[in-house]
Amino acid sequence: MIRFEKTSVMNMENALRGARNPMNSWSRSDSYYDEKGRYILGENDLSLAKRLRGAGSSDHRKLAKKLRKAGSDHRKFLRQIFVSADITAPIYWWKEYDTYKIATVANSTSTMHKIHTKEFEIEDFSSDRLSKEGLLTLELIIKALENTRLRYNKSRSKADWYDIIQLLPSSYNQMRTCTLNYESLINIYFARKNHKLDEWNSFCDWISTLPYADELIINTDRAVD
Repeated sequence: MIRFEKTSVMNMENALRGARNPMNSWSRSDSYYDEKGRYILGENDLSLAKRLRGAGSSDHRKLAKKLRKAGSDHRKFLRQIFVSADITAPIYWWKEYDTYKIATVANSTSTMHKIHTKEFEIEDFSSDRLSKEGLLTLELIIKALENTRLRYNKSRSKADWYDIIQLLPSSYNQMRTCTLNYESLINIYFARKNHKLDEWNSFCDWISTLPYADELIINTDRAVD
């Protein structure tokens, strides 16, 4: 199970303006904000963005191929397009997500300090892929955790607290407010799009819903003749 809430995409205007700095071509910028406050890339700006990220149209094949070989430096404007979201996912998924430490930031709910303040319920865990037997086992663990939590709230015993921490399954869901950028999302998308964990498939589906994801993220590594 994985859930995305409060997704925001920020700084696209500034990133595109900066992309024009090397050529002093600001006068060609044609992007604008629509009536809903969304930043809409004009034809000129979108064409530039696609060329810089190394997968240009047929009219710019040679330049696109050259930039793609040069690596991500020429598309560094993508590092300035920021994405923030509240992501709720199981601990076993967060362990893999923590591989991505570059250009990502996250503030999480506290397991160490707040685990005892809320009743343990089945909804607190990712159980959507459990077998019948697995679900029964999880329910027994939740019951044991809840009994220990109630005991700890009375005793404040460190032994009880450790029982909670060390018995807590990796299917326990944690919410983090995450900040990434489009460049880091490119790396994540192509590394994880065919992963066996459903949560990664859902993460890549979420990436595809971001503004101009198809042009700036998903198409990045398509071959250029």
